[in-house]
Amino acid sequence: MMNPVFLIGYMGCGKTTLGEVLARQMDCRFIDLDEFIEQRQGMTVLQIFDEMGENRFRELETEALHEVASMTDLIVGCGGGTPCHGDNMSLMNQAGTTVWLTTSPERITARLLLPEQKSKRPKINTLSTHEVLPLVKKELQSRSPYYAQAQLQFDSTDIETGPATVRTARRLAKLLKSL
Repeated sequence: MMNPVFLIGYMGCGKTTLGEVLARQMDCRFIDLDEFIEQRQGMTVLQIFDEMGENRFRELETEALHEVASMTDLIVGCGGGTPCHGDNMSLMNQAGTTVWLTTSPERITARLLLPEQKSKRPKINTLSTHEVLPLVKKELQSRSPYYAQAQLQFDSTDIETGPATVRTARRLAKLLKSL
């Protein structure tokens, strides 16, 4: 039995893309924390933000995090802001292994500007294309002190194709198994 692995980092860094492949390679489940919350609430993160506000979303997120932190054989893709609220970072570090997925602000922005990504992201779905990179840089800077509390830092730049994602997940799986 393995304690949960929490993938953290800014939106667009690959937590879901890499996490799903990593979970298959490590023969465990993958939970996207946002999707977990959506299933529990019967509404999208966007709707929760609009109807209940960010503070209520953060409360629901912490509740969901406590629930998944007690599970085993699990990879959790956290929301970009999850580590920055309450005692979430300390909870994750105590419950399992935290991995900060890193890549450049420019790469993150390119991923976020894909139409299927931009539309579902409350922080950027109303921004113009040229407003996204400055936001990414600003938020990365303010969130980095939280992300830096992760037990591991891992470069998630090379996940642009299926085969590259499989290779990157294999490297991360090997690293996690060596702990």
